[in-house]
Amino acid sequence: MNPTRILPDLQCSLVCEEVRQEANGNLFLIGVLNFIRVPQLPVGIARLCIFDRWTAGIGQFKESVRLIAPDQMTVVSKAELKFELRDPTHSTTGVMVFGNIKLETAGTYYIEVLVDDVMKLRYPLPVIVTPPPAQPGAPTTATA
Repeated sequence: MNPTRILPDLQCSLVCEEVRQEANGNLFLIGVLNFIRVPQLPVGIARLCIFDRWTAGIGQFKESVRLIAPDQMTVVSKAELKFELRDPTHSTTGVMVFGNIKLETAGTYYIEVLVDDVMKLRYPLPVIVTPPPAQPGAPTTATA
């Protein structure tokens, strides 16, 4: 008996600044992120990419990726993509592009990756505020 549907495995999920395709068809990732460092909040992020690779499944599926705020309830951004795997030895890559994201607070945001409403992975993406260093010659506040 041949199965007609097997839920796929998530081989990897990476947050990056950009995903591009070479002339030979290979993808390359630019600016893989472990965290987001900003000088102040709130801040707007023009583009954030989530690179996901699926394998070992059979059938048609809907991938959903969500960016969850530090309160762990607010969905900051969400994207969906449909894909198909015809054989368990095949794989497919999805790139979700979140545009014009507004981050209101510092803290740990979360990336959630689901396939057909089944959570496959949830991982942290810290947002850290680091003010720029003082410029030489700039007035400083003296404390006594």
